[in-house]
Order: sequence, then structure tokens, then C-alpha cells
Amino acid sequence: MKYLVALLAVVGIVVSSMALHVHYMDPAKAPPCAVTEKFDCGTVNHSRFAVFPPRTFDEDPKGGVHVPIAAVGIAGYALIAVLALAGWWWLAFQASLVAFMFACFLSYLEAYVLEKWCIYCLWSQGIITMILLVTGCVLAAQRMRTRKLATVERQAL
Repeated sequence: MKYLVALLAVVGIVVSSMALHVHYMDPAKAPPCAVTEKFDCGTVNHSRFAVFPPRTFDEDPKGGVHVPIAAVGIAGYALIAVLALAGWWWLAFQASLVAFMFACFLSYLEAYVLEKWCIYCLWSQGIITMILLVTGCVLAAQRMRTRKLATVERQAL
């Protein structure tokens, strides 16, 4: 299972890298994911919410220290991959839970504030959901195994 989580994390890194590419593109150029008026990665990845911390309304887009959200995603996926490969399932689950909640918040911003969707963001939401489910299933299986082992040991006494 650790290789499945690591593979999903690598796919997440690739998707986040593509979103980061759109973030650094010239806003005047149409990004490759500008499909319809509702699906426009360029609008999403150039919005004030595309960086952390978000830019204020009166702030110069080039000023201040802001980290692109896609770069945060790349770092998060890399962390999850390392934790899964090390077998630290509880920490991998916690990291994926935080990432899932963050992705849900970003999806909220896309749906209700920007009213535009980014295909890469939706892919990332799906990937982190799969990672969360897999790590949760691994933890549940470990817990069941531990309980079964404890029951067998009690019966042996």
C-alpha cells in the first residue's frame, strides 16, 4: 500500500507542477486548460487566492512574499510520499487529512468566490481524496489486526 500512496503522491506532484506552470504563465496567454467560461485555470491560478498568504485587494501582484498554492501542493505531496514510504501511516493520514481540508477550502473558493474551476485543482482534489481513503484504510486494517492479536493473546492465557 505504501507504493500506491507514493504513486498517487507522484501523480499529485505532476498535476501540481502543471498548475504551477499555469501560475507562472503570462496572464494574457490562454492556458491549455481554458476550456469553457466555467473551467479556466488561468483565472484561478492568477487570482489573489493562488498564493499563500492571499494577496489583498490593494496589494501589488508582484510585491510581497507569497508562495504559489501549487508549490505548497508539491511540497505536501512530497511529504505524504516520504511518510508513506517510511511506514509512518498515522502521520501520512494526518498530512493527507490536512491537505484534503485545504483542498476542500480551495474548491469552496473556486465555486463560490471565483465562480471558475481549475481542472488541475479538481484532479488534485481527487488525488488527495484517494490518498486519504487509502491511508485511512491502512490505519483501520492495522487497528483491526492489533485488536485481533490482542484477543488471541487473551484467549491463550
